[in-house]
Amino acid sequence: MNQISTRFGRRMQRVAWVAAVIAAATAAEGKAGPLADAAATAEQKAAAGDPLGAYDAAAQAFAAFAATLPFSVKTAVFVSDKPKAYGAYTPRKGSTFAPGEPLVTYVELIGLSWKDIGEGQQQSNFSVDLELKDKGGETLAAQKGFGSFSFTGFVANQEIYTHLTLDITGAEPGDYVLHYTINDNVGQKVTAFEQPFTVLK
Repeated sequence: MNQISTRFGRRMQRVAWVAAVIAAATAAEGKAGPLADAAATAEQKAAAGDPLGAYDAAAQAFAAFAATLPFSVKTAVFVSDKPKAYGAYTPRKGSTFAPGEPLVTYVELIGLSWKDIGEGQQQSNFSVDLELKDKGGETLAAQKGFGSFSFTGFVANQEIYTHLTLDITGAEPGDYVLHYTINDNVGQKVTAFEQPFTVLK
């Protein structure tokens, strides 16, 4: 089995597993819902030898379900280098930085809104505001629109990630808090996270 087939198989298993777990939960409560129906459809298609149809059924239902979730930051960690793909990153050991060392943050989002832009395509867009505080909470620097990101495709992709890089050249040694605000510009929703860090002498 080649690498592409392996990756497809793992992704299909992940989406189907999520749909099946949620479907099981709704069934346990005596309720039927889109995910339960999608899980049943996906299982039927898989049993009938239609893996693509099974994957599409589970993925579409999960995308619709994810759109109902609160806009949130799933993962936000300092990393040692630029991430290669969704979930493919190297967490940085600790949050202590040498003077002038860049702060690279890997971020995963859930509940991001998508809009139809025609010709079967959908688009999401979010921007990032930055605020740098001292350990007492006083704002030392702030920047609206620190970053802006758009994603366009034929599916409302639920594996959305980005990385943010902050240059702290000239920062005095000490303890700081990095506050990022994420703005879902399609759904008009906001979420935020903070990362304490230390600059060495």
